[in-house]
Parts: sequence; structure tokens; C-alpha cells
Amino acid sequence: MIDLIRMKVKAGSGGRGAVAWRREKYYPNGGPFGGDGGRGGDIYFAVDTNETTLAKLRYTKNVKAGDGAPGMTKKMHGADGEDVILRVPLGTMIRNAANGDLMADLTKPHQIVKIAHGGKGGLGNYHFASGRNDAPEYAQPGEIGESFDLQIELRLLADAGLIGFPSVGKSTLLSVVTNARPEIAAYPFTTKEPNIGVCELDADHSFVLADMPGLIEGAGQGKGMGFEFLRHIRRCRVLIHVLDMSPEGKEPEEAYRIINAELGSYDAALLEKPQIIAANKMDAEGAEERLQAFQQAHPELTVYPISTLKHEGLKPLLYAAYDRIQEARQAEAAQKKEAEEIVVYRYEPKKPDFTIENLGSGHWKVNSEKVDRLAEQVDFDKEADTYQFAMTLQKMGVDRALARAGAKDGDQVIVGTYIMDYHI
Repeated sequence: MIDLIRMKVKAGSGGRGAVAWRREKYYPNGGPFGGDGGRGGDIYFAVDTNETTLAKLRYTKNVKAGDGAPGMTKKMHGADGEDVILRVPLGTMIRNAANGDLMADLTKPHQIVKIAHGGKGGLGNYHFASGRNDAPEYAQPGEIGESFDLQIELRLLADAGLIGFPSVGKSTLLSVVTNARPEIAAYPFTTKEPNIGVCELDADHSFVLADMPGLIEGAGQGKGMGFEFLRHIRRCRVLIHVLDMSPEGKEPEEAYRIINAELGSYDAALLEKPQIIAANKMDAEGAEERLQAFQQAHPELTVYPISTLKHEGLKPLLYAAYDRIQEARQAEAAQKKEAEEIVVYRYEPKKPDFTIENLGSGHWKVNSEKVDRLAEQVDFDKEADTYQFAMTLQKMGVDRALARAGAKDGDQVIVGTYIMDYHI
């Protein structure tokens, strides 16, 4: 089942600014004329409602956006790098694989999010002209684009999910009441991936129904493909528990107990979801006796007898599901409104892009991905490049932070893989 993949993404780096001079007929002593580098391409993820799995990304291990082009003479801007848009199904969650942080949760049709930002293009040398230096030989390098190792996980979004043991008739029920066409056969585990369809009760009432692959005992501990199956159930508002009432099926009371035990073992919150009981295969001989025994064991449950084979008893089941879905939607809306009402807005000063670490004995380290990326682009053999890099650190507040931390004149500061002298 293709619902969990990993990949590395890297946004494009910005193009380097140009060092160029005005060389035209009536400007014999023209000044700096170098243009800015282009912006690096971004990486986006977008919801495609035609996609139902992550199969198309299965063998995509590395994705890179285009780099920005270098600046040109006559202050001409380099071309921006090409963006990359990766299309994924509704319900896709994108996490930073390094720390598990959720970066995006794609829960709306046609939603699009930027995951990795392209680097800014470097400034051309005409930006650095000043009264002290009217002929700067320096242009900024472009910023390196962001890169991440991602874990991409699909959790289907459905109003109601069909759960139960294999071969109880979940796929048949889905095919009868929706436009979905799942594979159906008389053997276990026909459904390898969740199937989804729209159940239209009438012109004004419909909901999304998903057929979850059959669970087995031990699924909550990962037996079979339990974790993969249970992951999708988390997002369903209502669960329709299909029980096989035919003598050939597992005893309904035992099946009901085992499935709920597995749900609770995986995530106790799943037991809080509204659950509707669909007693299937009522056309079979002996089904009525098994139904009565189950109802006696669970008088607190409302059970809907159905026959997917004969298309009997389906409307009461579906309308009951719709009502529970509406209740769940209203509860979600109320919770969201309550959360919005208690939000307190307060001023929070912008955090710096770096931290200062005291290594002892007059040695300091600047910890910053941004500064490290800038340092990689600097040619420290060129005095102008080194000077401009030092000025960039000063503008970022690194010098002030070092002074507050107790750095002394002549101390050494590690930036990336380079060591610089600190001077007050």
C-alpha cells in the first residue's frame, strides 16, 4: 500500500550577482553596472483530487528546483529558477523526517503549500557603490535554497469509514452505495488499499465513504498491515462496523469485540468515534438467529440489518450515518470556534537567525543554517568578499550578540567551517 514514502527536496539556489562596469560610448568612466542574480525555484505540494495514492511518487527519492541565473551587465536581472509542484492526494501530511514536525496538512481540494523556499539572488556590484568605494569589485553570492528530508504520509479524508474483518462485505457495500468500483472477490484481503466513493442519498444529501482494508486480530500491534490500515481510520468522522451474520462468517459478538479491541490498542481516541453497526448478509440462512443473539448481547447498540447482495436495508443505514456525520461536523465547528475565541494575541519579538555558543578559551561558534549557507558562497581569498560577509554578519546582529555574550577583541569565531578573528 503506497501511503508512506520518504524523499529529499531541495529548493533552487539564488544566482550570483554580477560584477560589471558601464562601457558605453558616452560613459568612458562608467560606474558599477552588475545586475542581481535570479531567485531560486521553490518546491510546492498541491492537492490533486484525481490522485488517490502516493504511487506516482514511490520512486522519487530526490527533487530539486531550478537555480537562479547569474546577474548580467547593464543591471539586468538573472532569470528565476523554475518552481517544482508535486501533486498528491487529499489527506496528505508532510513531515520533516529529521524531527517529525508537521510541515503541511493538505485537507482541502486544490490546496497548495510551499515546502522549501528558493534562495534569494545575490545583489550586483552596483548596490555596493559608496562615497568611499565607487568601484566595488564585489557582488553577493546567491543564497542556497532550503533542503529537507521529508516523510509524506497519506491519511484518507472521509466522512465515514467501513471497518470490520476481511470478507464481511465492506467492498460490496461501497460499490452498491457509491460510484466506487473496488475489487471484490470471495477471499480475504481483496482490498489492499483504501477505496473511496461519494454516497449520494438525494440531491441535497451526500457524504464521502471509504472502504478500509479488513482488520485482523493483532492489527493494533502492527500484525499484517494493521498500522497502515488503522492510520486512515483516524480521520473518519463516523465508523460503520460491518458484521457478517451468515453462518460462514466469524461469530458476530467475537468479531465486534476483537475489532474494537484493536482500535483501542492502536489509539484509544478511535473508540470515541461514533460507530454504526451494519449487520450484513441477512439474506443467508441462519442470519436472523445470529442477529438476535448479537442484539441480546448488546442491547445498547442500534443495529441496521442489511443485505448488500439483495440491496436491502441500505437506506436506513445510510441516513443514520449521514445524521451522525452532521453531528460530528457540528461538534468540530463548535470546537474550532471555541479555540478561535480563546486565542490571545501578544507581541513576540522576532527571534534572531542564529545562536552564539561559548566554546571556552576565547573561542565562539555561530550556530545558524542561514549563516552557514552564506559562508559556503564566500571566497575568503578575496578581501572584498570577506569584508562584505563581515558586514552581513554585523547587519544580522552577530557582532552585538558576541559582545553581549562576553567576546573580547582578538577572540576567534567559528562560522560554518571557517574561523574568523573578532574585533571590537
